[in-house]
Amino acid sequence: MDIDKKNTKIGVVGAGSWGTALANLLSVNGFDIDLWVYETEVCEQIKNERENKVFLPGFTLEKNLYPTNDVEKAVKDKDIILLVVPSHLMRETCNTISKMVSKESIIITASKGIENVTHLTMIDIIRETISHIPEKNLCALSGPSFAKEVAQKLPTVVTVASKDIDVAEHIQHVFANPYFRVYTNDDTVGVELGGAIKNVIAIAAGITDGLGLGLNTRAALITRGLVEMKRLGDALGANPHTFAGLSGVGDLLLTCTGSLSRNHTVGLKLGSGKKLKEILSEMRMVAEGVKTTKSVYNLSRKLGVELPICEEIYNILYDDEDPKVSVQRLMTRALNTEIYS
Repeated sequence: MDIDKKNTKIGVVGAGSWGTALANLLSVNGFDIDLWVYETEVCEQIKNERENKVFLPGFTLEKNLYPTNDVEKAVKDKDIILLVVPSHLMRETCNTISKMVSKESIIITASKGIENVTHLTMIDIIRETISHIPEKNLCALSGPSFAKEVAQKLPTVVTVASKDIDVAEHIQHVFANPYFRVYTNDDTVGVELGGAIKNVIAIAAGITDGLGLGLNTRAALITRGLVEMKRLGDALGANPHTFAGLSGVGDLLLTCTGSLSRNHTVGLKLGSGKKLKEILSEMRMVAEGVKTTKSVYNLSRKLGVELPICEEIYNILYDDEDPKVSVQRLMTRALNTEIYS
């Protein structure tokens, strides 16, 4: 597929580590990129020093990446808009840019989460707030991908989902290069759920590591976490095969085992005895799983879906439960068959 790189206008909203890494990737691919940066000092750093020292230090950014504090400049008249803001800020961001966005734009979310009050995914929020964009032009990019390793140009494989496969294939070719391989999927629900729930399970994996419970425990947790991901997906109409793919088990494995995972780090500190408030006060970047845990817990209760691991993480985060008590409860639940249990 031939892409007119010179005339394809792309804007990226959000200059955290992931937003900056993806914006730079697209710049490497030959596109001129307008990157909206919230922080004035970060914008100036990128302009003058070609580095995001706050969120992605140590990497020289491409000259055709243009930072701006003006969000309208980043999104107006763009063919493609990539949203990479924390999930709890997605609605506010979309409300801000709604009237600036052309109805022909393709909007991609690379944010992973579920909104607390509404239990909507990121595409759901975009659909609701920027309602003039056709459904086929809404995409989700997900998969096992730490920002730092993408910036290092290490081989990374992700998936892009759209209900229109032609749109997905177009975005596939926009992002793909020799170190960033992209597959397509038409299951936006499953891709978004996988990307959100894996962060909750990653907190759980970090807790077990912090408690020193070993590799057997972690392997079991990842496996049963995948079951919980599929259960909620079944209730919401996702394709079960999606969870065996990059945005499901792929991202789950990475986030539960990788030292670069912010969610695993939160869990590790909880398991080591620190309190959540203290942990979050030490972090500048967002650990999406903390807020997503509340969404997943409340959504599962609303739908009547049993998610024991997610429920225990909710108890630990929001009811100050002792992680050791949660582990004991999980291990002494009524015995059952494995498949679909």
